[in-house]
Order: sequence, then C-alpha cells, then structure tokens
Amino acid sequence: MDILTKIVHHKRAEIEAKAQLISLSDLKKLKLYKRDPVSLSQLLKTNEYLPIIAEFKRRSPSKSLINQSMSVNDVANAYQNSKFAGMSVLTDQHFFGGSLEDLLQARTAFNQAILRKDFTVTSYQIHEAKAFGADVILLIAAVLDLKHLKEFTQIAQDLGLEVLVEVHSQDDLDKALQVNAELIGINNRNLKTFEVDLEHSLKLAAQLPKHQIRISESGISKPETINSLKTKGFNGFLIGEQFMKAQPQDFEPQLNQFIKEIKL
Repeated sequence: MDILTKIVHHKRAEIEAKAQLISLSDLKKLKLYKRDPVSLSQLLKTNEYLPIIAEFKRRSPSKSLINQSMSVNDVANAYQNSKFAGMSVLTDQHFFGGSLEDLLQARTAFNQAILRKDFTVTSYQIHEAKAFGADVILLIAAVLDLKHLKEFTQIAQDLGLEVLVEVHSQDDLDKALQVNAELIGINNRNLKTFEVDLEHSLKLAAQLPKHQIRISESGISKPETINSLKTKGFNGFLIGEQFMKAQPQDFEPQLNQFIKEIKL
C-alpha cells in the first residue's frame, strides 16, 4: 500500500468518527462559518502581494520532522509581514502533525488567503474548512473520482470558498480540466513515491488553457526555480519545507533573503 492510499484510508475513518462528535449543524453555528472568504485567485492577479503560498508544516511522510519549535502564530506573522498572497496550513494530524487549531491560529495572524491543506474525502471537511477560517480547500485529483471532484468543487464554491485542484499525472489533469476550479496546482512531488520531477510538471502545465491560474507545488527550494517557472506561465508557488526547515533564529532572515532573490 503506497503512502497516499494509507493516508486516504486513515482519513475516511478519522472523519467518520469526527462527524459523530461535531455535527454539520454545529459546524454551521461557528462564528467563522459566516465570514466572507478572501479570494486567492484575485490576490495572485495583483502586484500587491508576492505570488507565494507559504506553508506551515511540522512534519511529513517524506521528511519526518521538519520543525517542531516554531509556533503557528510566529510563522503566520512572518508570512504576513512578507506580503505573501497565501498561506497553507496542514491540518492532518496523524501523518503531518497538524490540526484545525493551527488553522484557527493562522487565521488570527494572516489576513490574506489561507489554504486548508488536507486530504478531502467527504463534504463534511469542506464545511469544516469554512467553519475554521479557510478561504481555499485542496482537492487531490488522484484521491477523488470525477463525480466527487465536481460535487466537492460546487459545494465549496457555494460556500464562497475557492478550490485548488491538485494534479500530478495525465489522468489527474484530464479530470481537473473537466472541473470549474479557480486554481489548478501541479504537484512536482509524486504523492505515491514522494519523488520530485519538475520536467514532468512542465509537460502537464503546457496543456492548461492560458486563462487558467496555475500553481506549482512542492520541491521548490530555490528562488531561481520560481523565476524559471514564472517564465513557463505559473502564477503562484506553494512552498513548504524550504521555509519551515529553518531554525527559529534563522527563519525570518532566510525568508527575507529568499524573497530578495525572486524576480517580480
């Protein structure tokens, strides 16, 4: 069983149990459920913010521990000060060490768009994302069939949320192109093997219509990579481990140096 299959199997059981504890009607009563979401797609079209979706992530199946010492609040404040268009918050606990509490804390410190990064397998999670302050949800094409991809996209959009559909293969892309998602993310990392292949991503990106907002995800460790991908038509860049692996005292200096080397 590959990593992605393990995660999805665990996630289905986890959400089934969670829905027994907090009902959908209870989620809808939470204060943030009534909040108007921020549009990531619009922020990426302006020059006011850097086209980066910076991640808060404690660990991952590919890298084990990444950063256990920095608080969500400190990281979110640094990202806010850096004028990033978006922030991505891992909320999967079992495999990534995240939580919905992380999402709540990020919301208090970060004013731009927040992506809830998780493995969405039920509509309950979409309402959950809305109730805990997310602006964008992630739908992974490899995890969902076309029927659910369309259904979940519509539910999210009806709630005012934007959708980032993540693809890595030709089959994923074929599905994504049939869904009216605001954003398509091309994951440079194969979620089954966790290997990175930028050239494969470029081949997929070349098939997207020109108007489609495209995000490059994972494996971006150098400003030069962003500069190169921008010339290939990418509009945004999701960066996780590169920022999070820094020690607390080095976090903001390294962040600032990275930003200086990006060609806007």
